[in-house]
Amino acid sequence: MNGRLTSAQPYALGLFRMVVGLLFACHGAVSLLGLFGGTDGNGGTVEAGTWPGWYAAVIELVGGTLVLLGLATRAAAFISSGAMAYAYFKVHQPQALWPIENHGESAAMYCWAMLLLVFTGSGAFGLDRLFARRASAREDRPAEQTPVAA
Repeated sequence: MNGRLTSAQPYALGLFRMVVGLLFACHGAVSLLGLFGGTDGNGGTVEAGTWPGWYAAVIELVGGTLVLLGLATRAAAFISSGAMAYAYFKVHQPQALWPIENHGESAAMYCWAMLLLVFTGSGAFGLDRLFARRASAREDRPAEQTPVAA
C-alpha cells in the first residue's frame, strides 16, 4: 500500500498545486477585476497602485495563475508566500493573536501552502515538468553529423 501512495505523490502534489493556485488567483481576480462580486460585494475593485491592497492583488492573480499552470512554480510560490506572510503580520495579527480571532486564516494557510510548493516544486501536470522533459529530450538526441568535403 505504501508503494502505491508514494507513486501517486507527484499527482496528488500536482492537484494540490492546481487547486491552491486557482483559489489564490481568484482572490486577485476579485480585487483587481471585480469578478465574483468584487471586494465590496458590488463588483468594486481596489484602486490601482494603492498600498498594499493593489500590489497584493497583482501578486495573487499573477502568482496564483503561474502556480496553477505549474510555470515558474517555485519562484511564484516564494513571492506569494511572502506576500501572505506580510498580509498576516501587518494586516491581521495586530488585531488579535490567533488567526481565528483576527480573520487571518486564509492568509496563514496560503502562506504555508505556497511555502510548501517552494520546496516540493510543481509535481505532476505542471508546465515546468513539460519544459524540463523537452529540454532533456533535446540534449539526449545525437548531434547530426555533417558530411566532410573532399
